[in-house]
Amino acid sequence: MNEFQLKYGTNPNQKPARIFMADGSELPVTILNGRPGYINFLDAFNSYQLVRDLKKALGKPSAASFKHVSPAGAAVGNPLDETLRQMYHLDSEMELSPLACAYARARGADRMSSFGDWIALSDVCDRSTALLIKKEVSDGVIAPGYDADALEILKAKKKGGYNVVQIDPEYVPDPIERRTVYGVTFEQGRQDLEINETTMLQNIVTANKTLSEQQKQDLVMSLIVLKYTQSNSVCYVQDGQTIGVGAGQQSRIHCTRLAGEKADHWQLRHMPKVLNLPFRDDIKRPDRDNAIDVYLGDTPEDAIGNDVWQNTFKAQPAPLTAEEKKAWLSQVTGVALGSDAFFPFGDNIERAHRSGVTAIVEPGGSIRDDQVIETCDKYGIVMAFCGIRLFHH
Repeated sequence: MNEFQLKYGTNPNQKPARIFMADGSELPVTILNGRPGYINFLDAFNSYQLVRDLKKALGKPSAASFKHVSPAGAAVGNPLDETLRQMYHLDSEMELSPLACAYARARGADRMSSFGDWIALSDVCDRSTALLIKKEVSDGVIAPGYDADALEILKAKKKGGYNVVQIDPEYVPDPIERRTVYGVTFEQGRQDLEINETTMLQNIVTANKTLSEQQKQDLVMSLIVLKYTQSNSVCYVQDGQTIGVGAGQQSRIHCTRLAGEKADHWQLRHMPKVLNLPFRDDIKRPDRDNAIDVYLGDTPEDAIGNDVWQNTFKAQPAPLTAEEKKAWLSQVTGVALGSDAFFPFGDNIERAHRSGVTAIVEPGGSIRDDQVIETCDKYGIVMAFCGIRLFHH
């Protein structure tokens, strides 16, 4: 098959729509179930490249959760402790393969943004991963293959309409890519830059020049995620998973703040007071996620106020005070941060420091690099200049 007709394009009024191979060759994907749309395929092709790169660079099964052509979360298959299982609504007895752990982490990074996601898997989807996907609200999945029992589980999702796409892992795209905007064709070389420790982390410019192995892995992950994130973009990573992605902002400090706020919410979700919120038994997971997000935000009364708490909770929760949040976040450390272009001011470093960032990678090249380095040195942060911009549009 070298062509697939789509129901419509980006929006329902944009017809006709299709994906096809201009050279007449076979499409590198097989649709095993459902009928993916235009945006589904944009998410699928971007997200699969991301997990493919993560697996190659870090050597572990990888997964991504995409929404609107940017990752809501991405991760490698590190095991989950009991706190993370509770945060991600997973039974303590549920058996999780490394690939399932990767998706649980990717989905758990920002569960609000991942609602209705497109999933990418670096490895053949196994039963454990399929059972995890079955429980989530999702549009579809792309992977290099599916075990027979996993495929049957996925085919039954969404009353049989769940989108399941298989991609040829040996497919190599043309080195030149083209797109048309307003009737004008753009052409450029593909972004096939290989990101790893050797290519990206050699030029350490701060007084602190010591990077742990975990920091190296997390910094490499941040850059791979940024390679497939709508720019401007900033990515916070901890223990092999994104914890905050700021995408598509016009100002870099706004990227840093947005991603930092998401990272802070992820950290606050570890608090016993949040883990033990007394949800009613009939409250579904998406509603729990919404309530937790409101509870951690600036207007918790919208979830726990005197006239609304009964809708969600068995008992009225006590608010999480600003002092409690500050005290918890002050203990956070070991977070890595990547930026797809240089930081123009030290204020980005100040904001990153408040989210526990201890290692940074960015291209460098700002006229204020000295100010940025000085701010890192003030906090003992180690920073590498990778010398490569990673814009993605």
